Amino acid sequence: MQGKHWIPGALLALAAAMGSTAHADGAPATPPQLMPAVRSPAAAHAMMLGATRAGNRIVAVGEHGVVLLSDDNGQHFRQAARVPVRALLTGVSFADAQHGWAVGHAGVILHTADGGETWQLQRSDPGADQPLFSVLFRDADHGFAVGLWSLLLETADGGKTWRKHDLPPAPGSQHADRNLFRLFAAPDGAIFIAAEQGLVLRSTDQGKSWRYLETGYKGSLWAGAAQPDGTLVVAGMRGTVYSSRDRGESWVPVRSGTHSALTDLVAVPGGLAAVGTEGASIRGSAAGGLVPAPRKDRVDLTAVVAAPDGRLVDFSAHGPLAPR
Repeated sequence: MQGKHWIPGALLALAAAMGSTAHADGAPATPPQLMPAVRSPAAAHAMMLGATRAGNRIVAVGEHGVVLLSDDNGQHFRQAARVPVRALLTGVSFADAQHGWAVGHAGVILHTADGGETWQLQRSDPGADQPLFSVLFRDADHGFAVGLWSLLLETADGGKTWRKHDLPPAPGSQHADRNLFRLFAAPDGAIFIAAEQGLVLRSTDQGKSWRYLETGYKGSLWAGAAQPDGTLVVAGMRGTVYSSRDRGESWVPVRSGTHSALTDLVAVPGGLAAVGTEGASIRGSAAGGLVPAPRKDRVDLTAVVAAPDGRLVDFSAHGPLAPR
């Protein structure tokens, strides 16, 4: 499936498709999303929606509960030994080389204590039809997860318990009803959420309170990152990129050189790298300029991670691609 709106459209369509089955005697059965993921040779070609580093290991998550691991800079991937769900997994974050969390549809939150080899289910809410899109842990105890309709969860005990935040209404609205797409952190400890309608949320007190920041853009922002120098960058529809050098108080547009939707950003030495639909790929910095280098195959790219050797590894609807 191609198109500028493919990534969020896929997430929301799959969220709407969530459901459960029942036994013949009327007793509720385990929802399909909460059944263990199937190990398969085809897993290496599954749609992957989130990727990160766990020390020198690359960990990616995606459809049907597939988790892929690479210990050779993205040259080869293998499937995790045990994942307890088949839900679409959308985001992943590691506090260190061993302790990580993944989130996804059916409200699932998974935890691993062995670098992604095996995972345990910490939370699920299949009846709520409210998927989670992103997760961020700053240490092995404190983390956040965000999703549909301003869903914001926080844990202070490594995910054993999760508390829901009641966010204030968004600007011009009577309710907190914005979709929250991407968590990211700045070097100074501030936490940000890229959201729809051009909004970015910021917390400077470790998540106790949140403030809406208006970029001036009115479309969805699907990715965000902080450059090594602390400059904040968010990106989304139609190649839109905005940056801020004052912790989000003011934002300026940045020319990306593409009109394709940008789905992921990652900080790299000297700036950032971004990928998106229709083979979009850009590199550079907010101050020095962004240089587009689109893939010739125009494959939709869903995530990007910097490998330990400095090369970039892209992910797509057909699994991980060769490092570049």
